[in-house]
Amino acid sequence: MIGGLFIYNHKGEVLISRVYRDDIGTANTLHCGDSESRCKTPILKQSSLEVTCNWKASGDPNPPGALSLPSKVCRVWRRNAVDAFRVNVIHARQQVRSPVTNIARTSFFHVKRSNIWLAAVTKQNVNAAMVFEFLYKMCDVMTAYFGKISEENIKNNFVLIYELLDEILDFGYPQNSETGALKTFITQQGIKSQTKEEQSQITSQVTGQIGWRREGIKYRRNELFLDVLESVNLLMSPQGQVLSAHVSGRVVMKSYLSGMPECKFGMNDKIVIEKQGKGTADETGKSGKQSIAIDDCTFHQCVRLSKFDSERSISFIPPDGEFELMRYRTTKDIILPFRVIPLVREVGRTKLEVKVVIKSNFKPSLLAQKIEVRIPTPLNTSGVQVICMKGKAKYKASENAIVWKIKRMAGMKESQISAEIELLPTNDKKKWARPPISMNFEVPFAPSGLKVRYLKVFEPKLNYSDHDVIKWVRYIGRSGIYETRC
Repeated sequence: MIGGLFIYNHKGEVLISRVYRDDIGTANTLHCGDSESRCKTPILKQSSLEVTCNWKASGDPNPPGALSLPSKVCRVWRRNAVDAFRVNVIHARQQVRSPVTNIARTSFFHVKRSNIWLAAVTKQNVNAAMVFEFLYKMCDVMTAYFGKISEENIKNNFVLIYELLDEILDFGYPQNSETGALKTFITQQGIKSQTKEEQSQITSQVTGQIGWRREGIKYRRNELFLDVLESVNLLMSPQGQVLSAHVSGRVVMKSYLSGMPECKFGMNDKIVIEKQGKGTADETGKSGKQSIAIDDCTFHQCVRLSKFDSERSISFIPPDGEFELMRYRTTKDIILPFRVIPLVREVGRTKLEVKVVIKSNFKPSLLAQKIEVRIPTPLNTSGVQVICMKGKAKYKASENAIVWKIKRMAGMKESQISAEIELLPTNDKKKWARPPISMNFEVPFAPSGLKVRYLKVFEPKLNYSDHDVIKWVRYIGRSGIYETRC
């Protein structure tokens, strides 16, 4: 069935070689009688295993295409299967996409795992699906014994792989490839090479070395800055129904702390609040809502994930300077800072009347900044007359939009803009698609409702406590894709 099995690295070097049949290529020597006899002389080609025969005819010492040969001995070399696969597949100038390569009536079935090639070689007309099933099973067996298939792991488990091949294949025929059955009589444990992350983790545990912070840092004043930066995304219908909304947030810190401080960060996570039972009325009044449900989050490498999984507490030794502590996303109970109410009325075929009202939905003591509303206009707009109560509005023909800008706006306020749009006559019967009205803004709170419950710093070696550290916390909410259909 299978004539041989070879495992190569990315350079084409053979790591594992097992030949089951002797018809897939070796090197031989042939002694000829004299120069007049018929002899086979090889011409090795990059694309063939076949031996090209030349005849050295009597009376003509150099016929076309012939090679000059010794009179008594003629060496015949036939390229073996190992070299053929290396030259025609691994080192091929063009990428080989087919998993089956035929070279001089010899079939090479190959799969690639990372930088390792597994090739099954045969000259028989075999079932290709069965050969590939065997190759994939072989990959699964090796993975079960020693983990990732890599050059280092294969070299470390050289003896084990040959033992597995002896059990799995018998004279080229697959016998038993079930991992559970193989482990009953091949009980040897594979040697697994450690990844860089595991090696750095072990080094950190043994030596106490922390790669993201150096020792001996000193500041005259210990300060810690924490920014909660959120981006709120919204799609709302003209009737005010929320079609989709989510908040993407980041917690960014600037650390100017001496020594190797241990920090603990807590927020109003719903799981923590319910677990500790601290959803008091006072806290609810301060934050606007009791807790938030975080859908997913990712952390900086300095965070101890084991403590977060078990206790939901964020404990870490911070890097020096600015870094991103965590990212998160939430989709429930989002505070929408603004509501956009559009009203578009068509007056005949040459005129549009547009009225847009924006309402702020946050505390009156807070101020929103950098407010910009973009109202789209049809492509055949000839002129626009704009009247706005607050801010400045301008029609930009290059962008086909009315841009309305307001520097500041307090909470629980509203403002409106009215516009008359003159249209050029057109033969196009297709109605205007009415793109959504988009809005940009910046508000001094977190639209998700996230609040920092505590931020504690401990440094026992340098004898400064949590009370000696100056802490600053800031909340900034910005618009992402904030759109209202009109």
